Amino acid sequence: MLRLRPVYQFYWRFCQFRPLSSDALLGQLRNCKDEDEILDLVGKNKAKLSEKHVDYAIKVLWQFRKGQTTQKRSTDYVRDHPQFLTLQILAENKIELMGNDALVNILYVMLRFGVEAHDSLIEELVVEAWRRVERFNFMALSKFSTCLCDQQLHVSPLMGKVADIVSRNLDSVQDLRALSVLMVSISSVISPDFRGRLVNKAEFLFDTKDSSLLNASRRILQFLRNVRYNYRPLIEKCSNVFLNNAICLNLDSINVILGLYQSLQINNCAFRLVAKEKLIQMMDLFNNPACFVKLFTALGPMAGLQERERLKATLLLMAEELTSQQALAVVVTMEEMNSKNSRLIKKIASVLYKYLDIYTPAELAKVTKALVLLRFHSSELFTKLRELLLRHLRVSIVTREIAMLVRVIAMLPYPHLDKAGISRVDAALPQCNLSDLSVFALSIAKWDCHSLSYLEDFSGTNTMLLQKLNICGFQRVQKANNLDLLWEELEYVNGSWFNETLLEETMVAWQRLMDQIMYTNAPDTAFFIARTNYLSAPLLDRIASVTVQDIDKIYPSALYLIILPFSILNYDPPQSEEFYETCIQCLNSHLSLFEPHILVLLAFSLALAEYFPEKLIKAIFNIDFLAKLDSHMEILSPSFNMKIWLCLTELNRAVCLECPEFQIPWFHDHYCQQQCLHDNGDVSAGQQKIYKMLGEVLGGISYTRASVFTPYYHRIDFECILDKRKKPLPYQSQHITCGGVTSLHMGIDTYLVGASLPPGAQRVALEFLGPKAFCRNKQHLKGKWAMKKRHLEILGYRVIQIPHFVWNSMELSTKDAWMKYLREHIFAEDNL
Repeated sequence: MLRLRPVYQFYWRFCQFRPLSSDALLGQLRNCKDEDEILDLVGKNKAKLSEKHVDYAIKVLWQFRKGQTTQKRSTDYVRDHPQFLTLQILAENKIELMGNDALVNILYVMLRFGVEAHDSLIEELVVEAWRRVERFNFMALSKFSTCLCDQQLHVSPLMGKVADIVSRNLDSVQDLRALSVLMVSISSVISPDFRGRLVNKAEFLFDTKDSSLLNASRRILQFLRNVRYNYRPLIEKCSNVFLNNAICLNLDSINVILGLYQSLQINNCAFRLVAKEKLIQMMDLFNNPACFVKLFTALGPMAGLQERERLKATLLLMAEELTSQQALAVVVTMEEMNSKNSRLIKKIASVLYKYLDIYTPAELAKVTKALVLLRFHSSELFTKLRELLLRHLRVSIVTREIAMLVRVIAMLPYPHLDKAGISRVDAALPQCNLSDLSVFALSIAKWDCHSLSYLEDFSGTNTMLLQKLNICGFQRVQKANNLDLLWEELEYVNGSWFNETLLEETMVAWQRLMDQIMYTNAPDTAFFIARTNYLSAPLLDRIASVTVQDIDKIYPSALYLIILPFSILNYDPPQSEEFYETCIQCLNSHLSLFEPHILVLLAFSLALAEYFPEKLIKAIFNIDFLAKLDSHMEILSPSFNMKIWLCLTELNRAVCLECPEFQIPWFHDHYCQQQCLHDNGDVSAGQQKIYKMLGEVLGGISYTRASVFTPYYHRIDFECILDKRKKPLPYQSQHITCGGVTSLHMGIDTYLVGASLPPGAQRVALEFLGPKAFCRNKQHLKGKWAMKKRHLEILGYRVIQIPHFVWNSMELSTKDAWMKYLREHIFAEDNL
């Protein structure tokens, strides 16, 4: 019994307490009206404060700081107050007595008040939290993980410990808010398998718990951005939360969400339309630079002409007040807007010039890229930029940063590196991924283009550098053993160096890893093939097989990427009918999930492959749909708008010609006429030479026409008409252009396109097909040119397609050989 007395006394001393309601000091803390009263009370009663009082005082200070009362002091004012230091000392002395929640809360608040990470209180709190971390509940664990991120400990062993705890206890998590915080915090230390488990858990909580939390949805998007995982089902669930809670969105939340969508490369038009409307309503509310810059960066890229002018006018007035970060945000947004306002560009450039010395390398790269693309000219500014970029390059040891610096230096008027810079690149090459190597190759090409006589000493260095770069690229591709990691390196790689040097080897590697193509990465593989124009039957067959087998697991919006290479490259897999029918059935079942512009792209891709799903076609050529498409196109970039409009035009033409039973009207006549008016009909010297040869073959230039527009506005290179005996028929009038070649023939000749011909007569279209009409690695006609041939044949033409590799071959190297070739094909009984 006597042995138990010390234990009894220990527990009595530390566990005795009065109810909170009877604690007079706690009551005084509750009655405080502002931070000064709290801190004064702490100073007067520091000997009486228990760990609970300390926790409560810190908690109330934070509530005041967040603006939950009408009066509040600045963070610096509170942190620098003498009694705040007293509170810190008291907290440090009572760490062991604190509960887990109090411990984490005090750490969280102290960091929010700007207490340095090396402060003894912060260090002691982190150490104690590490000791207890296994006992934290998920709310405390999520807040603790945020504290670690605040201290830049994203990849620390302690964050790894937090991730391990989450992994072991993931099934028991029922709070989407806590899970979303943890997902963002541990995103740097998780494996792909764990990433998948986290995504599945978040999706499950969305479906079974209250998923209306805006911040939780935003954090989940942030997690997906961090791990570079465009998991569309979860993204759509988050998007629905944003739309359903649009009334709660403020400027900051809209800005963050738009930035996340941009990072994830997602055009969520529904959200952008809502955001645009709310932002326009806010335009008159902000007249201070901090808020206005956020408004400008969010609204500018999708604003109409009138709103843009208002934004620019306001920006001009407050340009001199911009901070370094605000000026940076503005110039990047102006680049995105492709601004032409030279006065504003010059003004922002002058502001940026003041801050160049304090920008980080990444920020200097953004400034350089933006000013170059905005076509700003200032030798003084660009000279200083070059000097700063080279200075950072000489000391950088991070390969990604070195590649970034080299890329933007190559954009400047004087793109060459000095010897120290080239040495830095040479040392970095073995550690570079394919994306970085592509950047270096592009830069070397620019150096060669800008070579001057006094730089000839560098030509040999450039050659050696390029040779080493090629070797590193080959080795990187040949050693690849994970398809997903290979795609991460290739996602942004393009250009002549890759296509000419590494594409063949990359396709060999991709086929070697073909068994790793699953429903999760089939869309990325398909997109890569479409982008490279490289026809790989084994890869496409694998994609088709995976799609048919796992169509229920593929998110519908991915169908466009999957179908794209088959239609572009004009390739039918072995189970072609099953593949397309499976995709169309999935498409028809989920039409409401697609953005209007994606539906247009998808329908056009199917049309290239000669598939016209009636449900899809009727859904697109509908007044309500087209009105919705118009509204969405208002917030897309001009170049993307043009692509969508061209696809809609070609789809309209294809449906009218190939599916007249749908009774879809042709409504692009005016648009096509406008395009024709801008087409001056100029022809190359080679075409003029061919035109003269055709005249000789047919009996005179009056028997042929060049640059002809057909009904539905197909343009063909040359046209002639043969009667039923295969004899040429003359055109009675001609429009003559420079060089003696006829052009833009519509509406004046005797034998008009679309007009009746003598019985048995037939129009002949001659099309000369350049390299773009064929796959990169095979003499295989691509879908767009195959469709054009179908359409011309429907219009009554006999189509002669002459490939460039035939016309420019050794067999056809003389005029007589060309004339013979033309004669044989034009007068043949059947088209060869």
